[in-house]
Amino acid sequence: MSGLKNTDIKARGCALYLLPIKTRMPLKFGPEITTEVTCARVKLDVVTRDGRSATGWGETPLSVQWVWPSALSYALRHDVLIEFCKSLVQAWSKFTEMGHPMEVGHDFQNGPLISLWQDLNQARASAGEEPMPWLAALVCCSAFDLALHDAYGMAHGVKTYSTYNEEWMNRDLSAYLQPAEDSSVSFKGKYPADYLLQHPPKSLPAWHLVGGKDPVTPEELTGTEPNDGYPVLLADWIKTDGLKCLKIKLRGDDPAWDYDRLVTVGNLAIELGCDWLTTDFNCTVHDPAYVCEILDRLVIEHPRISGMILYVEQPFPYELEEHRLDVRSVSARKPLFMDESAHDWHLIRLGRSLGWTGVALKTCKTQTGALLSQAWAKAHGMTLMVQDLTNPMLAQIPHCLLAAYSGTIMGVETNGMQFYPDASRPEALIHKGLYRRRSGQVNLETIQGPGFGYRLEEIERELPSAVCTSSD
Repeated sequence: MSGLKNTDIKARGCALYLLPIKTRMPLKFGPEITTEVTCARVKLDVVTRDGRSATGWGETPLSVQWVWPSALSYALRHDVLIEFCKSLVQAWSKFTEMGHPMEVGHDFQNGPLISLWQDLNQARASAGEEPMPWLAALVCCSAFDLALHDAYGMAHGVKTYSTYNEEWMNRDLSAYLQPAEDSSVSFKGKYPADYLLQHPPKSLPAWHLVGGKDPVTPEELTGTEPNDGYPVLLADWIKTDGLKCLKIKLRGDDPAWDYDRLVTVGNLAIELGCDWLTTDFNCTVHDPAYVCEILDRLVIEHPRISGMILYVEQPFPYELEEHRLDVRSVSARKPLFMDESAHDWHLIRLGRSLGWTGVALKTCKTQTGALLSQAWAKAHGMTLMVQDLTNPMLAQIPHCLLAAYSGTIMGVETNGMQFYPDASRPEALIHKGLYRRRSGQVNLETIQGPGFGYRLEEIERELPSAVCTSSD
């Protein structure tokens, strides 16, 4: 890629930091339970075409159970992800392409990232080992990609979100995206800014996660819950944070349990004044009839709870190309959102053809990929949501910014304060409204300054030693 602007940047060196965190409550992902997570934090140094230097930061929780569902041990999968992150340190430092972060990020993902992932899986196949999913590669890369976007804003003293337009970019969206064959959409002369809000809200409705292991009623308490000053029971969370939106994790292979869980949470939500629910089946359903039967039963037996369900999230397996289920029967009942299947706009295009009507965006699939997916989906009339990966610390900031600028169906899912609130104490001192939910909202007013507005120089966090560094 040949850049055309003096504002173009390239990576010149980076460092990887690992921040381990323990959850205060177990978090259930499909059949697995999460009790700990390692956050990958990346420092990326860049240089502009005209010789200016800057540094950007990115962070992503390496949520092993979500990116790599498997019978393999957590420790084994975790170690593979860490080693892959280390290989990315070297790859980013050697990557010589210059341009806007959308261009550099896209070219890296479609070049070095694919090559590294393929090389890893060829080696694993030779050893008779299970391959690492592409989703895991994207999540590892996302911390570097976020740091790239942050560094660009820092280099020019502007908000990163003000640069997704023709003034700063060398390529329009037609260089990346192809419209659906049945649409009249054209991406010629269009840029990400054309699909982002010019005046994003300063506060967002916050979705609370009701995990499969979370106690909803006093009868579900086991006596092992933490006594750390934070709520445990759902009712206490609703009252303390003024919650209005609840996301309910379901099993997807036990219709009686799933239905009872919906009714129990729904009735509590009505009693305490919540407005909206959503259901997350965690990719464990293999027949659309499973979801339809639960939704239809709710309409008859609990119409108010049924009416509160704003959308249904990813009931079906990750591998959309392998499991090409026609899901129109579900989306005819409720908006149906792709999440784990929506790695990029190509899969969103396939999903739309199968009947999916919405897309759940995540910064952990890279900022570059999220913005391309956002533009494709919005251009084709699909509804948007921004879902959490239980983002703490720095990861929370671009996560909430993506929701604010995208114009979601309803706010943002944010649950880091449920599962490891103390992990974000240094950041919360500067961004008080971003790491605690009040009146059912998170507040973005403290996100200020260039890049992603982290205000990193004000955050008193002592980082561990970098586990890997490299320079060009």
